[in-house]
Amino acid sequence: MASVEPVPDRPAAVVDTGTEHALVVADFHAGIEAGLRVESGVHVASRAEERREVVHAMLDSVDPDRFVVLGDFMHSIGGPGGAERGEIEVLLEAIDVPTTVVKGNHDGDIESWVDAAVTDGTGVRLGDVGFTHGHTWPAPEVLAADIVCVGHEHPCVRLTDEVGGSRIERVWLRGPLDREPFSERDLDHDWSGPELVVFPAFNDLCGGTWVNVNENFLAPFLPEALPSAQAYLLDGTRLGGYGRV
Repeated sequence: MASVEPVPDRPAAVVDTGTEHALVVADFHAGIEAGLRVESGVHVASRAEERREVVHAMLDSVDPDRFVVLGDFMHSIGGPGGAERGEIEVLLEAIDVPTTVVKGNHDGDIESWVDAAVTDGTGVRLGDVGFTHGHTWPAPEVLAADIVCVGHEHPCVRLTDEVGGSRIERVWLRGPLDREPFSERDLDHDWSGPELVVFPAFNDLCGGTWVNVNENFLAPFLPEALPSAQAYLLDGTRLGGYGRV
């Protein structure tokens, strides 16, 4: 049976597709520090080595059959700068399992140079699990899977304490996928109501959608396709319905 099991305290999951186990991360945003300098004048020391070590440690621990990047492996929307291309190439050089990149809106022509299988933007189905970045409408075969995994949204919640202090935490969103937003699209009549899992961003510098304070979602099918989603912190704490946190 297909399943998505978050790695404790990490924005990553082990996905059992029914045919193999994959370590999956979304929104890696390699080279983001260089992008922040150009985009907003913010100077942040590179965390490329830290990101690489976290991924390699999880791969060693999980020992998956495949590594999947659920979109936005790159940060710059155009061609990759030296920092992000170098970060990706060094990361992949030390990975000894097949890598699949589900193309996101930041990934440009990544398929022309990256040493990995790259899907188109509508996603791919691997076994009983569909993978799509979330910036566009998923392919029908993705939606026909038992579980659909998406990124792009960078879901977060703002938590406030009794004295007015607040903090932002990345979260997972999980719940049954509602068919209504897809009613005018070409869907298989055997729709089975898959579970939708919205992954937190792997990169903690790329901001996010504060899902509990009425911020607009980014995906064209959210939040309408996930009306009863539950929010979970990275440590596994269930917060309840995301809109009521």
